[in-house]
Amino acid sequence: MDFGSSAHPGVQAQLDRLAALSVPQGRLGLETIRALLARLGDPHKRLPPVFHVAGTNGKGSTCAFLRAMLEAQGYTVHVTTSPHLVRYNERIRLAGRLIADAPLAALLEETLDAGADLGPSFFEATIAAAFLAFSRTPADACVVEVGMGGRFDATNVLGAEVLAACGIAALGRDHERFLLAPEDGVPAEPMARIAFEKAGIAKPGVPLVTIDQPALEMASLRAVAERAGAPVTVAAPAPDLPIALPGPHQRINAGLAIAMLRAQSRVPVSGEAMAAGMRDARWPARLQRLSSGPLTGTRTVWLDGGHNPSAGQALAAHFAGERLHLVTGMIEGKDPAALTAPLAGRLATLSAVPVPTHDWQPAEAFGPGAVQFADIPAALAALPDDGLPILIAGSLYLAGEVLRLNEELPD
Repeated sequence: MDFGSSAHPGVQAQLDRLAALSVPQGRLGLETIRALLARLGDPHKRLPPVFHVAGTNGKGSTCAFLRAMLEAQGYTVHVTTSPHLVRYNERIRLAGRLIADAPLAALLEETLDAGADLGPSFFEATIAAAFLAFSRTPADACVVEVGMGGRFDATNVLGAEVLAACGIAALGRDHERFLLAPEDGVPAEPMARIAFEKAGIAKPGVPLVTIDQPALEMASLRAVAERAGAPVTVAAPAPDLPIALPGPHQRINAGLAIAMLRAQSRVPVSGEAMAAGMRDARWPARLQRLSSGPLTGTRTVWLDGGHNPSAGQALAAHFAGERLHLVTGMIEGKDPAALTAPLAGRLATLSAVPVPTHDWQPAEAFGPGAVQFADIPAALAALPDDGLPILIAGSLYLAGEVLRLNEELPD
C-alpha cells in the first residue's frame, strides 16, 4: 500500500505512524471508527451538508463534478477522496484548497494519539482526521468519496442529519476478498452482493441517486434503499454541453452529480452552475491528457488509473478506431485482460512496467507481445516516434508516479 511520503518532517513523522497501522484482516464493521470519532468529539455530526458517493468506477469523477458545480455556484467545499496520487494531502481538501503541511501534521498527530489503543486502519484514521478538519473549518458543503464498498466503509458513519444526498456510480467486481466475503443474510449472486454493499450508504429520508444499473444490481439497490427508507432516483446522462473530462462515461458521471444536486434542497445549485461545473471539473489520472513535460516531451500521452473491466471498456470507447501504444503496470492480483481484451487489435506496442511500492504483474501476464521495462521513462524512450498516441494505464499508484515524473502535481 502507498502510505505516502512528504518533504515536511512533521507530516512524514505522522505518515510513518500511519504506515505502521495494521491492515484489519477480516475485521468488518464501524465500531472502531465510531470509537475513534467519539474520542475526537464526534466531528462527523457537525459537518456542512454532505454529498456521499459510492461505486466501483466513476465515484471519484462524480465527486470532481460535484465539487466543480458547487464551487461554480459560489460555495466553499470540503472534499475527501482516495487514494492520493502523489501527496497524502490530496485526501483532505479544506474549503477548496488541499490541506497545508503544518496543519496536516498537527491533525494527524491529534487523531493518531486519540486512537493509539484502538488499532484503527490507515483509512479509518484518515477519515477521522478529515472529518475533524471539516468540522473545524467553515464551508458550505462536503463531498465525501467512499473508500471501498459502502456498508462497512469508514465514511458510512455519516448520518441523515448531515447528508444532503447519496450517490452510486457504476458497479463492477473489485475488492472481492472483502465485498464478497461469506456472510449470512446477504445476496448470493456476486453483482447483487456488490450492489447490496454499495447501497449500504442509504439513510432514512436521504435521496439515494444511482446511474441506470443492470436489472439485477438495480433490484438489489432498491431493496436496500426501501429497507433504509431512502427515496431512489435514477440519473440520466448529462446533457450535450461542453464537458471537461473526456470519455463518453463521463457524461454518465456528470449526470449522477447533477441528479444528486437536484434531488436535495439543502444546497441549491442552478442549471448554469451545473453547466459551468461540467466544463471546469478536473480529476487527475482519469483519461488525463498530460502536458508537455520532463517525462512526456511533446508526444501525445494519456494517463488513466483504470484497472478493471469497466475501466477497460471506457478506455476502448475513448480510443475507438485508433491505434495506440499501451504502457501498463498492474498490481499483482489484478487481471491484465481487463485492459488488454477491450483494446485487442488496436495496440501497436504493449510495454509492461513495475508499479512502485507494490508487487506487480510481469510482462508475460499481459500476453506474448508484451515487453518488460524497468520503469516508465525507459518504456517511453523505447517507443517509436510514429505519431500514435500513448496510453499509460493500469494502476492509480503507477499514475501517481507518472504525474510526479512529469511535474504535474495535483493541486
